[in-house]
Formats: sequence, structure tokens, C-alpha cells
Amino acid sequence: MTMSNIDIRPIQTIEHYRAIEQLQKAIWGLEDIRVTPDNILITAHKNGGMVLGAFDTTPDAAHPSTGQPPLIGFVFGFVGLTTQGSLKYCSHQLGILPAYQNRGIGHQLKLAQRNYALERLIDHITWTFDPLESRNAYLNIHKLGVTCNTYLPNVYGMMRDAINVGLPSDRFQVDWWLTSTRVTSLLVQTSAHERPTGTTLEQLRNDGVTEINPLIPGDLPRPPLTCRPLYEKRVLVHIPADFQAVKTTDNELARVWRQHIRDIFEEAFAMGYTVIDVLRGDQTYCYLLEQA
Repeated sequence: MTMSNIDIRPIQTIEHYRAIEQLQKAIWGLEDIRVTPDNILITAHKNGGMVLGAFDTTPDAAHPSTGQPPLIGFVFGFVGLTTQGSLKYCSHQLGILPAYQNRGIGHQLKLAQRNYALERLIDHITWTFDPLESRNAYLNIHKLGVTCNTYLPNVYGMMRDAINVGLPSDRFQVDWWLTSTRVTSLLVQTSAHERPTGTTLEQLRNDGVTEINPLIPGDLPRPPLTCRPLYEKRVLVHIPADFQAVKTTDNELARVWRQHIRDIFEEAFAMGYTVIDVLRGDQTYCYLLEQA
């Protein structure tokens, strides 16, 4: 399967809205009560919201009885207001079946979401994600160009799905300014089939940018007992490369990481820092923060 075999388009049939219910269970292990139901998806979509599906058009993937391509991913959002009263889209859910993950489909769904918003003259999309989930962070910040200066502690309470169970639901809220220079320059690189360019972790280290929470070596990455102070214009913050592996192996360490990252970012955002990039290193990911 190649990206040319993925067709992204607005959902149009009852069957596909209901298929999204099943996708949510398969992707996140949600109980029925936690699934966004078809009637909510339909109502939101018919009243300014967005429900886009990703379909696998590979001939071998077609449904044996109908011959139709299967729905393998989706993105759902609705119109909202900023605190200043400006229109924005709130991107609530984006999911891809596990067998199709790590193939760039999430990136394509977000770009389709961007086009959908701009066609409706809305240039701002917000959403939340777990700051300890490195792959989401890399996609959102490094590849899509979102920025973040908002930390929401335990915003959804203790969640019951398989991925989030057992930890406070701390989240970054990110801002995607669709026509900003930062975002459009990344899109130019993507359309030219280039990797996003910019500062590397090695360059930042060579420039002396402080890593305020250098990891403690071991089988699992551990945060330091104390952090270096926030005083430079730019700083780096480490997170584990695979937080789900930390959770599976040592849930108490996962709780330590949750509180550690909460303490850092609540202080940093209060001091005027913004997350502007995510960089990959050896067995770690780093957030790059810059103070206004």
C-alpha cells in the first residue's frame, strides 16, 4: 500500500458514520459509553463540523461482498470559539487502525483537515494531546507546525480507555495557525517530498542550549530528581521515546513522569515560554521551548 492508495474524503453515509464507532473501539479500546456516537457525528458534520474518513483503495483491501474500500481512519472536529470570540475548529478525534499506523496517514488526515477549514475561511485549529506521547508530539509540532503554551492538568479526569487508563489526563492544547509562515513553509517542504528542515538536537547541544532535565540512564528512561533552572531564551525538555512502554512496564514510573512534565511546563508557560519544536535523539525526544 502507498499513500496514493489512501483516499481521504468527507463521510457521507450512515454506514460510514457507524463504522467510525467501531474504529474508535479498535483504535483506543473504548467502552460503548465512551464512543462518540453516529448521531453526534452526523449532527456536528451537518452544522459546520468536519468528519473526514481515510479509505484504503488497494484492490485487495476491498470488502468481499460490496467491493467497497474499507474505512481505516478518520478525523472529527467541530466549530468553536477562542476566549477572544474568534472562530476556530476544535479537532476532537483523529484515529487510524493499528495495522495502518506509522505510514503517514495521520499527517495526510491533518492536511485534509487544514484544507477543509480553509475552504470555510477558518485559519485556526486547536486540539489536545498527551505531552508524553512522543510520536504525536513529533507529528503535531515538528511536521505540522503547531505551537503550544497551554498545559491542562487532568483535563478529562481519570480516563477508562486502554491507552490512557491509570494516569491523570494531562494534555497540551496546541494552536495550528493554518496560514502562518511556519506552517506554510513546512507544507512546501512536504509537497517537495523533503523532510522538515531546521535546527537539530545536535546543533542545539553544540550551541550550549540547556537540557533542563537530562535523563537518568537505565533500562527505562527516568527523569532527574531536580531540574536545571529556566533562565535561557531557549531550553530543551526530554520525554521518553516510548511512554506506552514505560506505562506497561512500570506504572509508578509513568506517574513520576506525568508529575515531572507537569511541573516543568506549568512553570515554563507561566514564565512566557512556548513549545516551538520537537527533536529526536537517541532513545529520547526533546521539546524545544523559546521564551518570548
